Amino acid sequence: PSFGFLFDIDGVLVRGKTPIPAAKTAFQKLVNSQGQFLVPVVFVTNAGDCLRQKKADQLSHLLGVPISQDQVMMSHSPLQMFKSYHEKCVLISGQGPLLDIAQDLGFCQPITIETVREKHPLLDVVDHDRRPDVLVSLDFCFKIISVVLFGEPVRWETNLQLIIDVLLTSGYPGNPYQHENYPHIPVLACNMDLMWVAEAQSPRFGHGMFMVCLENIYKKITGKDLKYEALMGKPSKLTYQYAEYLIRAQAAQRQWQQPIQTLYAIGGSSTLSQDDKIGSGWENELASAAAAHCRSVLVCTGVYNPHTKVPSDTRQSIAETVFHGHRDFRFDPGLVEPDHIVPDVDAAVDLVFQLENFTP
Repeated sequence: PSFGFLFDIDGVLVRGKTPIPAAKTAFQKLVNSQGQFLVPVVFVTNAGDCLRQKKADQLSHLLGVPISQDQVMMSHSPLQMFKSYHEKCVLISGQGPLLDIAQDLGFCQPITIETVREKHPLLDVVDHDRRPDVLVSLDFCFKIISVVLFGEPVRWETNLQLIIDVLLTSGYPGNPYQHENYPHIPVLACNMDLMWVAEAQSPRFGHGMFMVCLENIYKKITGKDLKYEALMGKPSKLTYQYAEYLIRAQAAQRQWQQPIQTLYAIGGSSTLSQDDKIGSGWENELASAAAAHCRSVLVCTGVYNPHTKVPSDTRQSIAETVFHGHRDFRFDPGLVEPDHIVPDVDAAVDLVFQLENFTP
């Protein structure tokens, strides 16, 4: 095969924990009688609350085909490339087995929000029931050099408060705020989804909504914009470059000689233009990844609404439509408009096979 699949999960293969019926049918077409994939496949999810192996096990159970962790790309997977941060003390925010996830990615000194809260009990006081009975100051001083946002946390007020504390004290929470220290210490963020589809009738808040809160709180306090060292997860360029890297690794492992020319992103846009420049050393490692095309095939089982109009003039986009993408991405109709629209993932696989003249 000279093509590969990048499958979104939420709204494409599952809704919450319920598999979409077309998904099992689609994946029976993608494997042979021994359960081996006939084409390279990577699952690209903006979820970040578990290890790749757990997600692979979940997908294997839901789809009825064997899936390895090497086929799964979480929103935080590209952090493996940010090796300059791996040896340093980083604050991590999100939910799930955060320390396990961070260490699996290569971080040696991750610190959770809960650890900061325990060491600085005077900082988290919004919830009156969680305020400390005895006002003590623990002798624990450490310098946090970066903040890593894995995904939406559970107690937003705690995470928002302590992340702001870290940013405004240059990594020493508990110290007085220092507004003159700008730009702040680096922030790396995974998953910019404003909303996502679960079992409810309407989309639910995603990590992008938490980021909107954090950005606006920081600007309200300082008058300056919160800056990101890196943004990853769909639809960032970095995420698609890393996904292509994984696709090529699969093809090499199977000793398929034909170069991968086209990637089909099922359920997601191919990419969006990013305003900020990120230079963290990952480009060289992914330099060999250069497929000629990335085609988006949107399905109608998730957030996507095929009846939403895309504005022809981006200067009028705010007046004509609401852009749900991240603040640091430019709205470009040429990149948002899908190459193909199909009812579900089974129809998407059929379409790609037809376009590629591929017979399983």
